[in-house]
Amino acid sequence: MSANEKRQIRLGAFLMTPGHHVAAWRYPDTEASEVLSFKFYKKLAQTAERGKFDMLFLADGYAVSEKYPEAVAQTVTVRPEPLTLLSALSSVTEHVGLAATVSTTYNEPFHVARKFASLDHLSGGRAAWNVVTSANPAEALNFNQDNHLLHSLRYDRAEEFLNVVTGLWDSWEDDAFVYDKPSATFADRSKLHTLNHKGKWFTVRGPLNVARPIQGHPVVIQAGSSEPGKELAARTAEVIFTAWQTLEEAQAFYSDVKGRLAKYGRLPDDLKIMPGIFPIIGRTEAEADEKKALLEELIPQEAGICLLSNLISFDLSPYPVDGPLPDLPELAQINGGKSRFTLLKDLAEREGLTIRKLYQRIAGARGHREIKGTPVQIADQLEEWFVNGAADGFNIMAPYLPGGLEDFVDLVVPELQRRGLFRTEYTGTTLRDHLGLKRPLHPAAREQQYDLLLSE
Repeated sequence: MSANEKRQIRLGAFLMTPGHHVAAWRYPDTEASEVLSFKFYKKLAQTAERGKFDMLFLADGYAVSEKYPEAVAQTVTVRPEPLTLLSALSSVTEHVGLAATVSTTYNEPFHVARKFASLDHLSGGRAAWNVVTSANPAEALNFNQDNHLLHSLRYDRAEEFLNVVTGLWDSWEDDAFVYDKPSATFADRSKLHTLNHKGKWFTVRGPLNVARPIQGHPVVIQAGSSEPGKELAARTAEVIFTAWQTLEEAQAFYSDVKGRLAKYGRLPDDLKIMPGIFPIIGRTEAEADEKKALLEELIPQEAGICLLSNLISFDLSPYPVDGPLPDLPELAQINGGKSRFTLLKDLAEREGLTIRKLYQRIAGARGHREIKGTPVQIADQLEEWFVNGAADGFNIMAPYLPGGLEDFVDLVVPELQRRGLFRTEYTGTTLRDHLGLKRPLHPAAREQQYDLLLSE
């Protein structure tokens, strides 16, 4: 970003269908039966693009947890595989970025590198990879494992996994393909680089059988807020999707992670921090209050307990739902999401919430920040975090779909545009353009630059 450019909010549309609230499928305006319908996702993607969003964001998981049988019947447990869906959506959109969550715990680097490189080419440079380590122990049983990897080992594997993927994306130099028919030269072999990686977790020869992505590398997103997660993000991430309840917490995280970048030769603007936001929007405050009350009323008790238990990696079903949280394990004993465990435990203690009140509180935002009110009030709260060093943008988690996203696009986006905080038109073609991120140089190009400097 140049000195003359005004800093602007970045926006992602987090499409958890049929809405981010655990009871969204019961909400009157929700198209609950359409969760596997391409028409439904096409409508959502085109709505986000109409609102000039930077990107669509899809979460993912690899298991249906049957630990709470009633909750399986009461919640949405099916959704399309993200890369398949985003590849289809790339053909019905032109600008909006396409971000898919893929776990490093239960995948192989070559497959992941090839799929994201392909998506980047097919979409014209709009792909992003949300790099996660799986937190759900049930996933291990679907991948020839009896037990889930320990938290520290998952991050160790993730770091090597990411190194292999980015190495494979650099298999070919940018100008390696010449398509010279008279000389029968499709590619310049001197510009092909074989990875030959041998590490603790992976042995991958390469090279990748896809040209270098249009963006150089698809944008790398991460969501970890634990200590290992923050360090990995500071070294490798370009976007962080994080969860905070208060301005002070978000400011501390923002300052912490941005402050780690310099030791990796990175600038603050090389990383965009985008907390999740769960907005309940009404044309009046009373309308917003009514929407929230209805959503809370629609939560099945078992589904609420299941959601909360999974988020804190501790079974709450034996405990009185109108009593406080029981004594929970120490953080070191948690083998799920450590940052989310800490956030929800602190929230319950700070506000004296019962189990029921806590699951009602997080049934939509799931640990992220909930904001409620009129479009002006929503914009006020986003602006407060943006201008006060807590966020570079936000991942918008609509309570129900398609209405929740349409309300944000039709009511809140114009207010942000009126304040000069958000674009009125796309000015670039790739996701890196939208986010203001540099295209990474190929290692061979970096070496050439270095040699030129030495020769001067």
